[in-house]
Amino acid sequence: MQELLELVALAREGDEAALAAVIAREMPAIRSAAARAACPGLEFDDAVQEGLIALFHAVKTFDPAREASFSTYAGACIRNAAADAARAAKRRKHAPLNTSVPLSDEQPAPGPEETLLAGEQYASTMHTIETRLSPLEKQVLTLFLEGETYGAIARRLCITEKAVDNALQRVRAKLR
Repeated sequence: MQELLELVALAREGDEAALAAVIAREMPAIRSAAARAACPGLEFDDAVQEGLIALFHAVKTFDPAREASFSTYAGACIRNAAADAARAAKRRKHAPLNTSVPLSDEQPAPGPEETLLAGEQYASTMHTIETRLSPLEKQVLTLFLEGETYGAIARRLCITEKAVDNALQRVRAKLR
């Protein structure tokens, strides 16, 4: 305890080795707070940086005459800074940044050959559906692809949920 107070006092005076020792001691608390605060718009590494900044602030503003230990004070500063950063990242004004999809140069638009092959694959799959599936299997598949649940499909077609499951299993086997 006394050793930590001495390190904090030396770090406040500019001793980089003492500051590094304080950071090493408090890094588990920083990483823990950062993991809890990470969210869309605030990555884990950014939250760790916020925690480090809060630790620097704690070193500069810690008053040993108060009742709290440095670890308690620094922990509170770190948790508050991480929570503030998370709240700021979640603000509605940042929603477009947090929910947008980045443009990527890795996947260029398909060329004419890929488009033709995809069209042929689609036609082949549709032919297989038309020729291999029974009328019940086609109805079940259509409703399932529309997002219906097994229960909703069963009620709509007046069959059991097990019959819906069996039909989908047969569809999967026939379309492989």
